[in-house]
Amino acid sequence: MKRIIPARRAVRPRASRPAGPSHLEEAFALHLLAERLPAAQREYRFARPERQWRFDFAWPELMVAAEVEGGTRSGGRHTRGSGYEADCEKYNAAALRGWRVFRFTGAMVLKGQAVGVIAEAINQAITDKDPSQ
Repeated sequence: MKRIIPARRAVRPRASRPAGPSHLEEAFALHLLAERLPAAQREYRFARPERQWRFDFAWPELMVAAEVEGGTRSGGRHTRGSGYEADCEKYNAAALRGWRVFRFTGAMVLKGQAVGVIAEAINQAITDKDPSQ
């Protein structure tokens, strides 16, 4: 009897980072504009020179950052072992440097919850910086 060996699936090489912003990041950027919030710096490097970590959106003068975590329901990088561990390292380093980092799923962005949280964080940071406001 002849043994049948199943065909191997082709393995696509994985990019280290997708080219350009995701559709969720673009949606969040539009929400920020619609709410007339201060402009964010995109892909902001916060741990120079020792690391290449970047925030999706950052307000460095207020030490506020937003991360749009795509693929949370489809087993994306942010929910798998090594990706989740790398995120923990990054967010802990940010906290030690005084950053307030807010993480949002795609659903939170699309429902408008993310922009509401960031608006509150920015307003609070401005008030903390200058209590007379």
